[in-house]
Parts: sequence; structure tokens; C-alpha cells
Amino acid sequence: MPVRSVLAALALAPWLLAQEPTPSEPPRTAEERCAALLAAALEQNRAWPLLEDLAKVAPHRLSGSPGLARAVEWARARMAAIGLDAVRLQEVAVPHWERGEVASFTVATGAGEESFPILALGGSVGTPSEGLAAELVMVRSFEDLRALGERARGRIVFFNRPMPRALQNTFQAYGQAVPQRSSGASEAARAGGVAALVRSMTTRIDDHPHTGAMHYADGVAKVPSAAISTRGAERLAALLAKGPVVGRLRLDCRTLPDAPSHNVLGELRGRELPDEIVVIGAHLDAWDVGHGAHDDGAGVAHCLEAVRLLRELGLRPRRTIRVVLFTNEENGLRGARAYAELAAKEGRRHVAAFETDRGGGMPVGLTASYTGAELEALREAIQPLRDRGMGQLVGGGSGGADVSVLKPMGVPVFDLITAAHRYFNFHHADTDRVENVDERELAVGAAVVAWFAHLLAER
Repeated sequence: MPVRSVLAALALAPWLLAQEPTPSEPPRTAEERCAALLAAALEQNRAWPLLEDLAKVAPHRLSGSPGLARAVEWARARMAAIGLDAVRLQEVAVPHWERGEVASFTVATGAGEESFPILALGGSVGTPSEGLAAELVMVRSFEDLRALGERARGRIVFFNRPMPRALQNTFQAYGQAVPQRSSGASEAARAGGVAALVRSMTTRIDDHPHTGAMHYADGVAKVPSAAISTRGAERLAALLAKGPVVGRLRLDCRTLPDAPSHNVLGELRGRELPDEIVVIGAHLDAWDVGHGAHDDGAGVAHCLEAVRLLRELGLRPRRTIRVVLFTNEENGLRGARAYAELAAKEGRRHVAAFETDRGGGMPVGLTASYTGAELEALREAIQPLRDRGMGQLVGGGSGGADVSVLKPMGVPVFDLITAAHRYFNFHHADTDRVENVDERELAVGAAVVAWFAHLLAER
């Protein structure tokens, strides 16, 4: 959608137009600001229509796609409508992978041919047009695969390691299982396998496969790789328990030359130290299934609504708060690296960077790169969040993926923690849709981002 069309659409949405700061006295204390921001976010409920509108304009926003280009123009128009300063695009060359139209996996059984729900993993090569047929071998770890030796040669390697349900922190559970998705194809190829089939990254048992990025190791043959739904994985494991299984995989995905894209930047200029920057960020790209609502449309809505709320309440920060909506987080971090280069060159001091990329669930706290006395000082400073059950604080962190590249430059980095038991039910799947985000939880998240960004900008 061209800029002119996006701006025309904005004219039909008065709730998105720039809000002049209220003439009443702004809240003075940290407690007053927290209460006021939460009340305004919940009462006005502007984060939710932002997320709905993004999903309508650009539900599929994978790097290199027309959807991401529409989302970039949407974001620029929204920042202008809110009234941010220095709204601009930063050009970034991004990977361009396309899923294609064909994704099927079938096995022959005594009752005939049985189909399983799959999605190609991002970056995978395709199969021959007629597909690829081979006997399957099931493993739960790379160690299991290596122990098979020659028995893996010529096979489709089925990685069936579940995300461990016993872990309360679902991000830790994800971290334990995700290497089979990201590196499984190359590990299968090293063992002589002809393809990799990976159990989806979710604890829920259902028929929705979850995609995500995979990477090929240098010097190793590239074999196709796909995610199978968890219910499909359970069924396939049961078939393998009865005897040999031959599967046929068909994928027509492909990688094209890099494509142009952009980070989108806008500022709420500081009243005293405008050349000192606090970044609040989220990623604008998303996978090509579902709406990218939790990942990371919710973060986009958090950031845009946060700066609107600060303007609405007359809370002009001491330092500049810069919103950065990053491109290409999902399959490359090109936007993050490009922004780090800009930060190093522009001569404006970055004092903090805060990311929201854990979905639209209820905020429960923050991660910080701080340790020791700095962490304890921050713990005291976020008392208003602690009083409201949102004050969990985890030190020694690296921030979210996009702001993590600023940490080696000496920038303190932070990450919003949300209640995430349900997050991986939707992550990278067709179920990541707007209707699976709670509008009140999304509003609270925006208020927390606004409050903490203002705190960082005032310190």
C-alpha cells in the first residue's frame, strides 16, 4: 500500500490522529505516572485497534515480501499521525525466502496413504518436484542421531524432542528444544540424511505446525526441512513404534536475492537532553502464516501506543525516546545490525534500549543487563510495578534479540517479560491471530512500556 493510500486510510480513523498533550498538570511522581498511564491505556483502548489495523493491512510480513513493505509504510504513517518527531525510514537489505505453494508429507500405511500437517521451515531448500521419498528414523537429540551411525544414511530424520512441559518458564523450554529446528537439517545431512522433519515448538498437542528460521552450516549439504504439528508427531511416533515407515516430502520453497526493506524510526524529543536516546523497540516483520499478532504485532502496538500515551498525558521526557520498529528479526537480524551501525555513527548517546517481543500477554516484569548495585537500584525504582504484581526483575540479561546488538556498545538493554504459558500455543503458527490477543492485557503492556521508557529517559 503506497504512503498516500495509508495516509488516506488514517483520515478515516480519528482515534489514530495526533493527540495534543493535555493542558492539565502532568502526574509528578512515579506512582502517579504509573496509575495515570494504566488508567488511560485501559480506558481509551487504543493499542487494540492499532494491532487490528496492522493485521488488516499486512497480516503476512516476512522479509522481502509485499506484506512487509506495506507494514513499513503503515508504521511510518502511524508515527506521523501520533505526532512523533524525525519520522523516517532506514534502508536495510534483507533475506528473501518464499514458502511456495506446495508443502506435503505423507506416509504409506496398511490403510492407504496418510497425510500430516507440515510447514516448511524458513530458509529451507525445496525438494524435487515429484517429492522426496525415504524411510524415516526418529531421534530426540543430536546425540541420538550421531549414535545411529550409518543407520541414518539415506533416511528422513524425524526430530521428535518435545518442549519440556515441566518447565514453568516456556521460553526456557523453547530454548531447550529449538536447536533441532534451527540446526536439524545440517545435523541430518552430516549423518547422511536426506531431509529433516522437526516436531513443532509448542507444548500444546494440536494440528497446527509452527514454522521458524533454520540455518545451514557452511560446507554441509543442504537438505529440505519442515515442521510437523505436535499431534502429527505423536501419530508418526506411534507408527514408527510398530515398524518401518516410508515418508514422502514435497516442498517448493526457494531463496531469492536480498530485497530492500526498512527500519522505521520516530522520536518523542527530550526536553533537556534531546541528543541522549532511549530506544523502545519491537520487530515489524513476521512469518507468513497467521497475523504475527503476538510475534510481534503486539510489541509494535505497545511501542506506538506508549509514545501516544506519553504525549496524551503531557509527559515529555528529559531525554529523547526513540521508537525503532526493526525489520528482519525473524530470519536474520539485519535491521538490528543496521540500526547498531547507525547508532555508532550518528553521534548521539544511547543511554538505554528496551524491547518488547514476548507477545501481548499480561506484563509480569523486566529483564535488565544490570547486575549488582545497579540492579538493586532499579528494583527500588520500579516499585510502582512491583505494587501491581508486574515487578519481576531478572538481571544479567541481553535484552531482546534486536536490542541485544547494542549491548556490546555499552548500552544497557532491557526486555519486557509477559505471562507466557500460552505464548507458544501461537508462536510462528497460523493461530497467531489478533483474536488470540487479549485487549486489556495488550493495553496494560503499552502502559508499562510507556512508564518504563519514561523512567529510563528521566534518570
